[in-house]
Amino acid sequence: MRTLRILKRFAVLALAVLATYLTYRFLIGRLASPRLYTPWILLLWLFTAYVVLPRIHRKLVKVYLPDYFIGRTRTGDGLLGDPVNLAIIGSKRQLVQAMKQAGWHEADELNAASSWKMTISTVLKRSYPTAPVSSLYLFGEQQALAFQQEVDGNTHQRHHVRFWPTPKGWWLPGGYHADWLGAATYDRSVGFSAFTLQFTHKIEEDIDVERDYVISTLRDAKATKKVETIEHYASGFRSRNGGGDHIRTDGNLPFIHLS
Repeated sequence: MRTLRILKRFAVLALAVLATYLTYRFLIGRLASPRLYTPWILLLWLFTAYVVLPRIHRKLVKVYLPDYFIGRTRTGDGLLGDPVNLAIIGSKRQLVQAMKQAGWHEADELNAASSWKMTISTVLKRSYPTAPVSSLYLFGEQQALAFQQEVDGNTHQRHHVRFWPTPKGWWLPGGYHADWLGAATYDRSVGFSAFTLQFTHKIEEDIDVERDYVISTLRDAKATKKVETIEHYASGFRSRNGGGDHIRTDGNLPFIHLS
């Protein structure tokens, strides 16, 4: 049975490689015609960015990334995403109320309609205060809540933060407890992912600034009882997120007790 499963997986892999090869050969062959150069190069990019590279990453990350909490979120393709840099003590109702009280807008659900509206708003530099955010995953689940604040009335730049509920009975390393974990980053512009070539937002490198900004808005709105920061909870590091953007952090983890 084991031999049969191995042969089946090999056959599926071989077919996938063959299909990819034939598709590339077909698309590249069409580039020989100058009149069709633009549409075929566009199709080649779409196929590479949204079919081939994501599939490759999903297979490879199963080999080199651990399947347990390491303080990093994951992208839909399995790549390491934004670091977890906020811990929340409080209920979902308290969290939503606190963020709205602090001037944050809850992001729309990511779907075809909101994605199209987001695209138009980005191209035309229009305001979209509740624009959706891309999905990141923690504990195998995508964010349950996401909030944002536009900058200069368009979607190119924005403050944003995602939140995930912690599993029941789960404790952070070191014996710390939190009801929610968050990842806050600042979108500085739009561009292409260095890892998948997909069109996406590019984030500010110093993510600690955005972490502290979220805390300051909650404090100013008197939505917190106290904030306890565990210094050097994780090792400070420089790395890249799932979009290939440089990130750096001091490793401090604030625990926010909601009012």
